[in-house]
Amino acid sequence: QVRLEESGGGLVQPGGSLRLSCAASGNIFSIKATGWFRQAPGKQREWVATIISSGSTSYRDSVQGRFTISRDNAKNTVYLQMNNLKPEDTAVYYCKVFTTGGDSWGQGTQVTVSS
Repeated sequence: QVRLEESGGGLVQPGGSLRLSCAASGNIFSIKATGWFRQAPGKQREWVATIISSGSTSYRDSVQGRFTISRDNAKNTVYLQMNNLKPEDTAVYYCKVFTTGGDSWGQGTQVTVSS
């Protein structure tokens, strides 16, 4: 079992930046990939970005070039650096790990982009 703890959300003005963190504990050696998802009020949860064990990354089109997913293996932490934030990025952001024993979600962190 892998446990996840997210942090780094908050209120930011349009054009600003935030860095989200997703710290993993437990059976971290079973992690094959980590993804970030988000859910805006009244909308379905959507995929944002993924980093796999090889280090390869992928992004949804609307965040490509603005968001960067990365990881620090020494800290068992995956980050989502979000630049040039837009009001439509407002959502609760969740990290999810895909493991050999199943998937686990974090509790979510609120990101609000507003002037």
